[in-house]
Amino acid sequence: MSEEKSREKEKQPVIEYNNKKYIRIPVKTHVIMKEDNIADVVKKYTQEILKEEDIVFISEKAVAITQGRAFPLDEIKPRPLARFLSRYVTKTKAGIGLGIPETMEMALRECGVVKILFAAVVGFLGKLIGRRGDFYRIAGYKASSIDGPTPNTLPPYNRYVVLGPENPDKVARQISESVKAEVAIVDINDLGGNILGTSKETMDRKGLLGILKDNPLGQCSEQTPIGIIRKLEVD
Repeated sequence: MSEEKSREKEKQPVIEYNNKKYIRIPVKTHVIMKEDNIADVVKKYTQEILKEEDIVFISEKAVAITQGRAFPLDEIKPRPLARFLSRYVTKTKAGIGLGIPETMEMALRECGVVKILFAAVVGFLGKLIGRRGDFYRIAGYKASSIDGPTPNTLPPYNRYVVLGPENPDKVARQISESVKAEVAIVDINDLGGNILGTSKETMDRKGLLGILKDNPLGQCSEQTPIGIIRKLEVD
């Protein structure tokens, strides 16, 4: 069994967090494309499942795709600086990040050359003293949310670079109005994640991240970009 399949097999629908149990329900959809309206997609696939007090969570990638923020690899022409910087990015099992010229090129476009160069210098100095993560702390959300293609990514996006979604809080509110439930837009992988947007400012982002920490939607070809969090009653 491959390492990816082994990890997915270990995922369980129920998780305990802060002495409470929650079930995470993955929701399978069609392959989401640029032409889709994300609020309509979420409503279509969750309206028969949702119960009172459920929370809907959505992959940031699905949102970004519907915003036209997915770019075919062959349409991205990396500059020499992108090729140079990408060689020094640490690769992880969760994805390639900015480790190829095309994703680094999009980071330069999204964040600006000065910010990426500064982040690269700080990241390099951090590694010298055994500290990791400085690059993305400096470069910020726009850089860390860029998804590159991997062999296990659902086609056609195994040949795309997908940027992070724009205005995730606003999008979460719009979807919430459509489905009549609270909504979170999340960027979760097998190494960790972030809550990018919520339909209410008062939603517990730390708690949501704790409930979703094991990446229940998966990150390969599951075709489940939407999920539902439901608190379980304990006997």
